[in-house]
Amino acid sequence: MASFQAHNSGRRRDPLLDSNTALVLEKRGRELVGVVMVIVGFAVALMIASYSPDDPSWLSATDAPVQNWMGRLGAYISAPLFMILGLGTWALAFAFAVWGVRMVAHKAEGRSFLCVILAPVWMMLCSVYASGLPQGGDWTHHFGHGGLFGDMVMGSILTGLPLSPALGLKLTMLVLGLGIIGLGAFVLGFTREELVRIGRFMMIGLVMTYAFIVRLTGRGAQQAVGAARVMQERNAERRASRAAVAEAEAISHEGIPTAPRVKRAVPPMDTLEVTEDDVDFDDPAFAPPPEKTGFLKRMPSLIRREPAPMPQPELVENLVDHDVDAPGEDRIRAKIASAVNARRPAMPTLSAKKPDPTKPLTKGRGHGPQPLLISQTAAGAALPPEPPMTAGPAALPPEPPLTASRAVGAGTAGLPPLHATPRGAVPQAPGASRPMAAPVAEEATLPPQPAMAATPRVAEPDRVQATDAYSELSDFDDYGDDDGYEADDRFDDGYDDGDVMSRFDEDDDDHRTLPPAPPMPAPPVYRAAPVQDAKKVVQQQVRKPVQLSTRAKLEAQPSLKFEDNAPEFELPPLSLLMSPDRIERHHLSDEALEENARMLESVLDDYGVKGEIVSVRPGPVVTMYELEPAPGLKASRVIGLADDIARSMSALSARVSTVPGRSVIGIELPNDKREMVCFREILAGREYGDGNHKLPLALGKDIGGDPMVANLAKMPHLLIAGTTGSGKSVAINTMILSLLYKLTPEDLRLVMIDPKMLELSVYDGIPHLLSPVVTDPKKAVVALKWVVGEMEDRYRKMSKMGVRNIDGYNSRVADALSKGEMFSRTVQTGFDDETGEPVFETDEFEPKKMPYIVVIVDEMADLMMVAGKEIEACIQRLAQMARASGIHLIMATQRPSVDVITGTIKANFPTRISFQVTSKIDSRTILGEMGAEQLLGMGDMLYMAGGAKITRCHGPFVSDEEVEEIVNHLKAYGPPEYVGGVVEGPDDDKADNIDAVLGLNTGGNTGGEDALYDQAVAIVIKDRKCSTSYIQRKLGIGYNKAARLVEQMEDEGVVSAANHVGKREILVPEQA
Repeated sequence: MASFQAHNSGRRRDPLLDSNTALVLEKRGRELVGVVMVIVGFAVALMIASYSPDDPSWLSATDAPVQNWMGRLGAYISAPLFMILGLGTWALAFAFAVWGVRMVAHKAEGRSFLCVILAPVWMMLCSVYASGLPQGGDWTHHFGHGGLFGDMVMGSILTGLPLSPALGLKLTMLVLGLGIIGLGAFVLGFTREELVRIGRFMMIGLVMTYAFIVRLTGRGAQQAVGAARVMQERNAERRASRAAVAEAEAISHEGIPTAPRVKRAVPPMDTLEVTEDDVDFDDPAFAPPPEKTGFLKRMPSLIRREPAPMPQPELVENLVDHDVDAPGEDRIRAKIASAVNARRPAMPTLSAKKPDPTKPLTKGRGHGPQPLLISQTAAGAALPPEPPMTAGPAALPPEPPLTASRAVGAGTAGLPPLHATPRGAVPQAPGASRPMAAPVAEEATLPPQPAMAATPRVAEPDRVQATDAYSELSDFDDYGDDDGYEADDRFDDGYDDGDVMSRFDEDDDDHRTLPPAPPMPAPPVYRAAPVQDAKKVVQQQVRKPVQLSTRAKLEAQPSLKFEDNAPEFELPPLSLLMSPDRIERHHLSDEALEENARMLESVLDDYGVKGEIVSVRPGPVVTMYELEPAPGLKASRVIGLADDIARSMSALSARVSTVPGRSVIGIELPNDKREMVCFREILAGREYGDGNHKLPLALGKDIGGDPMVANLAKMPHLLIAGTTGSGKSVAINTMILSLLYKLTPEDLRLVMIDPKMLELSVYDGIPHLLSPVVTDPKKAVVALKWVVGEMEDRYRKMSKMGVRNIDGYNSRVADALSKGEMFSRTVQTGFDDETGEPVFETDEFEPKKMPYIVVIVDEMADLMMVAGKEIEACIQRLAQMARASGIHLIMATQRPSVDVITGTIKANFPTRISFQVTSKIDSRTILGEMGAEQLLGMGDMLYMAGGAKITRCHGPFVSDEEVEEIVNHLKAYGPPEYVGGVVEGPDDDKADNIDAVLGLNTGGNTGGEDALYDQAVAIVIKDRKCSTSYIQRKLGIGYNKAARLVEQMEDEGVVSAANHVGKREILVPEQA
């Protein structure tokens, strides 16, 4: 038997294929995979090359035939790729093709996984680089060459660079180009040796190309010299023959004998010297090439270089320091124990009424709110039973928990049996509601065993434990007195410590008469927990009276008007707004907030979130509970439970977010009764009235009830989004009134665009307007172009003045007016009749301050549907450059979608406000993160300043009656002084310049369209045919551009109007 087993163990199964066959199959498999990758790359290239926005895709459905070469599947795949990455999608096709070729050539290395990971980064870089390329006339998409992603990233980069847009774009394109080359070489799998070989090959190719060009140039020069010599000889012979013929004709014509003439030789002409090296055209053979010298002689050795020997690894012995003493086992255990004790959370607090001996404790929280929870510490169950730590001041935790809890010995008779309750469950009497916190409670530390009733037994150590517990309680009271902790009367329910201990003494005496109970395996141990003073988590902010500003104090004082000469303009008084005394204030008691905090801890514990509520900050609308999470708990896990927390707390919504600069997580829950934010209270405050904000905006109050005032001049533009009914229009009214209460018409002018014709029409006629309220979307485009032209004019004035912004210009104007100086400008009036030189005259004019201009657009979605490209170009230009000229934008929309709030607009509007939205996607579109869908509406907003910190704010309320009273007060000072051209549009020349600045080629031919029009006219005159489709086919342009060229030819009289069959006559005569 043993020999048979040995025989079988000696036999081994032969491999199915030998090593050579397996190697060949592996190579063929790699080649097959490479071929497949090349085919995939070619298919991706075909999909991208034949992409058409008219094809059906995930975002659009159409019945038109599919134009993509790869069919419907190619259209569905190429549409999102092209929309997101633009021309950067070609990098995907190129990567597949190169990877496939390298696998076929067996050049693939072991870093394939890293190349696949970095390939999307390379594609993104290509997309960003493509977004900086200029867009031609055939590019009809609403995004740039780099897609939506490239436009967004490029806009963010150009906005963040402290350079001019042109210089920043060039520098960015240079850096991106170098990054694309370097990262592309790595992603495509090229090694350093291959790159060196490629560089050497390119250098050698350049040298050889240069030598070949020089050789061809020498041959051409020799042939030119030979051809010149032949031409010279032929010209000499031709002149000699002409002279002889002329002489013979003269003799025959006169018929008079004359002396015989001697034929002179034609003087030789200056000929070119031809060296011996010139080419002889009779002999087509060339001389052998000269011997290679220098670099060309060493070129074969450079191409075929011997491989360098591989460096041998060094044998290095790792030295171990045997002199270092390892820490002892006792020290290691002590350190571990101290670390565990330091990270152990505070013992959970207990809440229950006076225990009823006749009713057992049951599981459940009940329906009413419960401030404190009974929980069992699992860590204590895992430890062996040992006496508790002494309650000395040094051994106690540095900060007591929220409420006091006391535990007593469990050796008394007559107490009901305790049942093991899971962590987070609240044992209480059946049918009883959850009470407030009581100073006496019980906590059972049970071993990890199945739940069973604890049978009381008589034991002498129980009395010792009770006595020790009482000594610990007394010591802890001394500790609390030493630290200055005072007992809260709210948690006193009439229990006396002496009465409690006397009861335990009597029970112990009764137990001594009973027979000893039979031993039980691992009985539960009840320990005495030290009593700790309640930690105050509610930080009720003291509602101080609002510190009135200087203006509010002056208006509050009664005054008599004895002066007849009133000022030309007076700001509207605060008395036109509703008084804050009429607002009903709601205050939550500390007991209710404590109760909610404990209930919130219970809810979080039910979902497995370990932590402690360390602070409660009530506000006028919401209350924020600050959660200190347990170590290792991710904030994203708590944020994802927002809907569940709101459901468990019976709240409308809950917003969970991190608190900037702190380690806590803020949980915002709405109050039962919401307090209205008074607009007059904010305007009367010192922060608004006495602040140094140039363009103050009263946003409202934060979570704690403090007023929030922002400066529009520092934003410098504001984007507002929110659904219908979220308080967006009221917020716009409060922002407009904030400006009207602070600035006069000399300091501020407004341009209001209201396509809905409802919200801003009430302001029509106030003296701050530059034009009537624009309600036509087409005129809105004209108004925005006028603002762009005004911005360019202001920049020219500031450049001539040598200042950098509007504040510097206005300060120069104020200095000149105080000194009585005049500004002068030089204007050309004509040319001198005698010399023809230009004549200039100096014109003096009184300097005027440039007011701030605020453009307010109530609904941006309607404008984007009418003229999205022009609106986006105007907004982008103004957002990038209008800050220094004192022009600012406030734009609002109720459709926060990507087609309205494009990447370009988001990149140029770092300051945004989001009201309540319907989905998380809309919140991400506006703010870049979730949270706006959890708002309460009616002015509840999230304010993102500078693209970083997000603050929750509650907007004030202004009624329509208050707005009408303020508008009537402003209209009493006379009609507004409108500026011409805001709605009518600028002149044609100025309009063309504005379109050129914006990069729009509408309305006239500018730049390359002049040459295109000339080509169209030449084609029409030559072919004597003119139609839109004909011009479109001949020039390879779009239908709209071809139709515009035909209309222009009709206006200029080149062709006639179309007849009844659509044909046109050519009015220009045919040219020979």
